[in-house]
Amino acid sequence: MVEKLFKLKENNTTVKTEVIAGITTFMTMAYILAVNPSILSASGMDSQAVLMATALAAFIGTMCMALFANYPFALAPGLGLNAYFAYTVCGSMGYSWQFALLAVFVEGLVFIVLSLTNVREAIFNAIPMTLKKGVSVGIGLFVAFIGMQGGYLVVNSDSTLVTVVSYADPETFHTVGISAILCIIGLLVTAILYTKKVKGSILIGIIVTWVLGIICQLTGIYVVDVEAGFYSLIPSWATFNLGAIGQTFGQCFNMDAIGSVKIVDFIVIMCSFLFVDMFDTLGTLIGCADKAKLLDKDGQLPRIKQALLADAVATSAGAVLGTSTTTTFVESSAGVSEGGRTGLASVVTGFLFLVSIFLAPVFTTIPGFATAPALIFVGFLMVSAVVDIDFNDLTEAVPAYLALIAMPLMYSISEGIAVGCISYVIINLVCGKAKKITPLMYILAILFVLKYIFL
Repeated sequence: MVEKLFKLKENNTTVKTEVIAGITTFMTMAYILAVNPSILSASGMDSQAVLMATALAAFIGTMCMALFANYPFALAPGLGLNAYFAYTVCGSMGYSWQFALLAVFVEGLVFIVLSLTNVREAIFNAIPMTLKKGVSVGIGLFVAFIGMQGGYLVVNSDSTLVTVVSYADPETFHTVGISAILCIIGLLVTAILYTKKVKGSILIGIIVTWVLGIICQLTGIYVVDVEAGFYSLIPSWATFNLGAIGQTFGQCFNMDAIGSVKIVDFIVIMCSFLFVDMFDTLGTLIGCADKAKLLDKDGQLPRIKQALLADAVATSAGAVLGTSTTTTFVESSAGVSEGGRTGLASVVTGFLFLVSIFLAPVFTTIPGFATAPALIFVGFLMVSAVVDIDFNDLTEAVPAYLALIAMPLMYSISEGIAVGCISYVIINLVCGKAKKITPLMYILAILFVLKYIFL
């Protein structure tokens, strides 16, 4: 039955490989169970309700991806979009979180329509192959940068924005310093195991780093400092209210709480969610599919419509449950790097998100410095696509370069795609190669310019 449903032999994979890939993806994504409630609670939402909504939305979205499209990609409420939800819509704009959930719900419905009418598929296919390679490399750099931040290898700096961590600072050694050292050890363990072709090397790296962290905490080398964001690494069986989900479930339809909706503001907010989610998802699918060698010779992804539909359904379902936009996670690339090629890996990831509702205290103790080595190493694996970019044709290479460098520096996949599309159209148009620009690329470039002007 498993073979018939997921076509393992056709995709040159096994149940063991898919299970390891699914677990690896979950381990690199588990941080969202702690981060999303922390961010959305700033809007007034109950953190335990958001944690349950996060886990359930991830379960539904990831299972949809597995069963609709048979791809090893996982979904969960996205970072960036949740911050926009909490700090902009509910913070500076002053709207209720119920209003924001309604905007997310409607965005999901619009996505469903766009997915069923081939609009999103057409956009995916319209992006030139070289630009797709640039997007894949950019996502690799972006993922690595996220990992370096999570592992405290790079920290904030007033003069240079980011800088290397100070390992010997006595004031922060037992928190930041030791976390960075453990991250480096985990990265070396992962790289060595991967080089020796050890199955599950990325997952083993996460677990080894976490265990070393626990040992450091027990011996006093790592010190818990909750105010600074350094929590206990030892799982605790704290009480958890499973009934908390009732505080957010269906609240996107609570018109009394939503109040009078200003239609112009609503459209702007909904379009902002829509735009970022659309191109974050497209970018993630391009990067992960390219790494998994799932793109065909024309750079198109088979069953792209089903994959996009899964993402759209997950967004609306997540809004009903009580969380911000649910989207395809770039951390899926970690599972792909472990050999995940089918929806069976996604089933494993989705099931673990479901189980995490009952084991939340365990999964939320996985520290950022333990998952950071996986992200940094996956970034290396994705950057390898740079060799496929034809640097002899500057009309192709320069837009790809601008897209790949924009993603980590602008901290956004969608911004990288925007920069790549705009530059591709302008450079080729001015250089007399307008014939290779498709009509949809012109439309995309114009829409991106309008986004910068109005959104």
